[in-house]
Parts: sequence; structure tokens; C-alpha cells
Amino acid sequence: MAEDKKPKQGQINIELDADVAQGIYSNLAIINHSQSEFVVDFVTIMPGVPKSKVKSRIVLTPQHAKRFLKALSDNVQRFENAHGEIKDYQQPPIPINFGPTGEA
Repeated sequence: MAEDKKPKQGQINIELDADVAQGIYSNLAIINHSQSEFVVDFVTIMPGVPKSKVKSRIVLTPQHAKRFLKALSDNVQRFENAHGEIKDYQQPPIPINFGPTGEA
């Protein structure tokens, strides 16, 4: 008899498309908020490249932003318990005009 593919009560069936499963690399997150939402823009900045684009934008309600913060904090703690402390190297702030400038 074939196994029933329907989720059990209380479970959510979440699909992951192949292109989304590849992920997008980001080394900068810009976070803004209003009274009703948090907006997180993920950017990839490369040395020597004067222009970057937002690769992905996530919009969250304040309640989901707080849940995400807790979930991320819990996961970082579990990671550090298993693999050791993550070093937080201080980096200089990224200037708005990031990248080389030309001279005549």
C-alpha cells in the first residue's frame, strides 16, 4: 500500500525548489524597520567591485523578526557548543562609495 503523502494534522508540508536550494551567498545584511515590519536585504560585496546589488530581501512582521532572532541565537549557541566559539573579527565600516575610485 502506498504511503500517504499528506501532512499529518499540525504539520506543514514545505517544498524547496532546486534553484532556491542552491542558496545565495551574502556577506552583508542591511536591516531596516518600520512600525509594522522589518526588512532584511542580503548583499554580496566583493573587494575591488564598486557596485553591489541586493541579492534577496526578506520582510518580517515584528513578531516573526523576534522569533527569527531567538532561533538564530539558539542555533549559533548550538554551533559554538559543537565547534567552538565563532571569532568576531572587527572590520572597518564599509563606506557608501565602497570600491576603487578612478583618477584622471
